[in-house]
Amino acid sequence: MAWFLRKKKNILTPVDKKKDLPKGLWHRTPSGKIVDIEVLRKNSYVSPEDGYHVRIHSKEYFEILFDNGNFFEIDKKVISKDPIKWEDYKKYTDRIKEAKKKTNLYDAIRTGIGKIKGLDVVISCMDFSFIGGSMGSVVGEKISRAVKYCIEKRFPYILISKSGGARIMESSFSLMQMAKTIARLTQLRDSKIPYISVLTDPTTGGVTASYALLGDINIAEPGALIGFAGPRVIKETIGKSLPEGFQTSEFLMDHGFIDLISSRTELKKNIYNLVSMMM
Repeated sequence: MAWFLRKKKNILTPVDKKKDLPKGLWHRTPSGKIVDIEVLRKNSYVSPEDGYHVRIHSKEYFEILFDNGNFFEIDKKVISKDPIKWEDYKKYTDRIKEAKKKTNLYDAIRTGIGKIKGLDVVISCMDFSFIGGSMGSVVGEKISRAVKYCIEKRFPYILISKSGGARIMESSFSLMQMAKTIARLTQLRDSKIPYISVLTDPTTGGVTASYALLGDINIAEPGALIGFAGPRVIKETIGKSLPEGFQTSEFLMDHGFIDLISSRTELKKNIYNLVSMMM
């Protein structure tokens, strides 16, 4: 007799009476731990089983950091043009339209103004879901405008990076954002206004090479991939095996590239304490 007909063994419910669990209620971490989505949400999307930091978007970061999740978004509808008329197997303009429809975002970064434990702050947060969080002219422009606002209002600036690097579809226009954002952050420094940079998984390419590592304090989430070129490219270039854990938050911390590794559950408290001392 087939095992699935032995009612007195394990299966008591007919197969046609069983119901599948609704999708999206559970999350499996890389180590194999299964966590309830509601538990994750209440724990700032950090697995209580193994400490794994699930990738989240600007919406979730704003909910975690701003008091009661309340903020005012500025420069919301700034959108990318097509400066070099890029087209490979798809037009750049079509990519933008598809990304907007898929994510309900206008580009790969959002800026919100609100309070952290009563302290006025400006937070810009990148979204990896929008064309890999790539840095195009809109990302550079919105960071520039956010910093300008901070200088005018004397509000501290927090920038959360999550990016695959420069946006190739904008070519040199994208690379120019590195210099543009650095120049504006220099003005912020000269105005003696704090800039906290938060690096999340992943932070790579031109973003790492520019504003992501220029914070007065550079904070990283545990286990985040942070680097310029990918490990495979570096290994092929130098012809040597890379150290274990290369380009992780912990490796960069040990080698002096970042100042603090903070669990997302402690991020709001740590940012508040740091900014309060600096202000």
